[in-house]
Amino acid sequence: MPMQTQVVISGCSGGGKSSLLGELQRRSYVTVIEPGRRIIAEQTRRGGNALPWSDMAAFLREALHVAEMDLKTIAWNAGPIFFDRGLIDAAAALQRLFGVPLTQSLGESLPYGRQEFLAPPWPEIYCADEDRRHGFFEAVAEYHHLDTTYRALGYEVRLLPKSSVADRADFVIDVLNNAVERSACRKES
Repeated sequence: MPMQTQVVISGCSGGGKSSLLGELQRRSYVTVIEPGRRIIAEQTRRGGNALPWSDMAAFLREALHVAEMDLKTIAWNAGPIFFDRGLIDAAAALQRLFGVPLTQSLGESLPYGRQEFLAPPWPEIYCADEDRRHGFFEAVAEYHHLDTTYRALGYEVRLLPKSSVADRADFVIDVLNNAVERSACRKES
């Protein structure tokens, strides 16, 4: 039995998600770069306004669109495919910041496999940059809302350990392999 196909890695901004995705890609797994970073690069290049510090609602609507396109683009690919954030993150932010119901943004579907990984707040590695202009306390608020949202949607949330990037990648792969083994054992019973 194969691993789940689509795996989202979410959580606290500056919590090491992109570094983890880089390590998974180095290990020959398919990864999808965070929609927000791509949108910021494109909007900056074009002189657009759909940026978190200019028009957060437009930015989040664009993030929904990009995440939907990511899912359609990789639908043919055998898994696992690791997403750095995605559709649910954008929908959760629209809910938290603008009161848009999740069902309005997501519909009834749950786009990723049941196992979800969440990067916890980690102040020792957090840093703002040109694309991440919000502070650590805003990142923590975002994290708590994402944790609540993923759990409310029925995802099995696993917190990433505060450890090296290689150890985090090993953890993710081990969890996914163990889920496959548990599922196979249930089918044999």
